Amino acid sequence: MNIVLSVSAIYVFIVLGYVAKKIFKDELSERGMVILSVYFLHPMFSFWGLSTKPISLDLLKVPAYYLVFSFLTIALGFFIARLFFNDKKERSIMTIASALNNTGNLGIPLGIALLGEESIIYTSMISVANTLMTYTLGVFFYSAGSSSLQKTFVNIFKLPIIWAAMLALALNFSGVRIHPVLFQSLEMGAYSMIVIQLMIFGMYLYNVKLKELNVKLLWHVHLLKFVLMPVLTVWLLFFVLPITPFVASVLFLELIVPLAVVNVNLAALYDCRALDVASLIFFTSLWFIPFLMLAAFILSAFSLGSFT
Repeated sequence: MNIVLSVSAIYVFIVLGYVAKKIFKDELSERGMVILSVYFLHPMFSFWGLSTKPISLDLLKVPAYYLVFSFLTIALGFFIARLFFNDKKERSIMTIASALNNTGNLGIPLGIALLGEESIIYTSMISVANTLMTYTLGVFFYSAGSSSLQKTFVNIFKLPIIWAAMLALALNFSGVRIHPVLFQSLEMGAYSMIVIQLMIFGMYLYNVKLKELNVKLLWHVHLLKFVLMPVLTVWLLFFVLPITPFVASVLFLELIVPLAVVNVNLAALYDCRALDVASLIFFTSLWFIPFLMLAAFILSAFSLGSFT
């Protein structure tokens, strides 16, 4: 029951975005909202997330593991894309989309609901790692669908979130602490980003037409996201890697959450089939609840995880 309530409460904002677009239509510009989120609010979110607690080298092992699994996902996605897709933009989506997970908007609150407040430090660090990967590799692959290799690299360093993250890391490791008043303003911007991001997703969903769905892309992304990677993840996390069951459970949860809504932002910014990407996010979000309940049952049956 906790699983359903936790996910449903977050999805309310997606519904609000959908309703807003349905009512106001062209008066609401998705691209304008995307620019506001990417260039102004997301840098605040990144800076805030990297400033919440002192970062130790031991703590960095968890996001490092997360990135390793993400690179495995990208490698598998790249292999599938080369085998089954000819369109350059479809190949880009197939390669990167499944690796960019909704670790912030969904992963952090879901971790609290299922694993307790002790999961926050881990999920926050994973979310920051995922954000950095989104605005480096994510920008690279989504812009590669319509840009030259040189322009793709330039696009990465044009985004302010990269510089905000580097500054936050430098201040954190130097022991510099943000003034409480400034930190509160950053926190307001961070939570505003989460809400607006979810509403942007709802706005894009309004434009998705069932008869125009890219079924081939849907099937292959779901195969990678909910079959290939979960099997590989469970085997490595619970039987191979030297980590505690609790940390393994946190990592598993963050790796199986639906596709990040920010995928739509990047697809829209770089003209890479934004509607196809929106439909992928919608269907992975739709199937996530029953999939998570099944995963929780399997993990608890074999005493591997601690989901409640």
